[in-house]
Amino acid sequence: MYIAKDTVADLLSPIVGSNLETYEHHGQLSVIVAREELIEVLLQLRDHPLSRFDQLLDVTAIDWLDRKPIRFETVYLLYSIPLKHRLRVKVPIPAEDPVVPTATAVWESANWYERETYDMYGIRFEGHPDLRRFYMPEDYVHPETGEPLYPLRKDFPLMGIPGAAPLPDFPERQLWLQRRQEYLEKHPPNPLDTSYTFPAE
Repeated sequence: MYIAKDTVADLLSPIVGSNLETYEHHGQLSVIVAREELIEVLLQLRDHPLSRFDQLLDVTAIDWLDRKPIRFETVYLLYSIPLKHRLRVKVPIPAEDPVVPTATAVWESANWYERETYDMYGIRFEGHPDLRRFYMPEDYVHPETGEPLYPLRKDFPLMGIPGAAPLPDFPERQLWLQRRQEYLEKHPPNPLDTSYTFPAE
């Protein structure tokens, strides 16, 4: 269940004014706020007795590659345990300055969510206590230009960039090849079964 749009408008009008931008899709309500208003909006939604969004479920981003100048949105998924309702808060971000304030002072769980979003989209969270990559190595950069790479951006190649993340050594390769050969000798593959093929040596 999503919180009523009128309730959210009443709660946030002292911060964003009377023209709160909202978006509804299949009964799922999103509010769109400026990054300068973000922390005040999140605190109001957390602390007001009509909203009581005491849980931050996730922080992520959307890359609208062809939208200029606002390419990105950060998205905050909120949930109220006592009132059992939800809300999305979206913040438009320009491509040339992908920065938003950190929400770690509002919800401690924002820490890792923001690191993940930074790692995958390159969105920087100003004031984050430990903003570093989450999945990828810190030196995950383009091998020719040295520019940082963010795998979930829409302009990132689907098959990756050769040489950007070299694979570690595979010292067990010979043992693996030997065991594969032994298995094939014991269980010859059915030539009609193409559901699985071993990788080439």
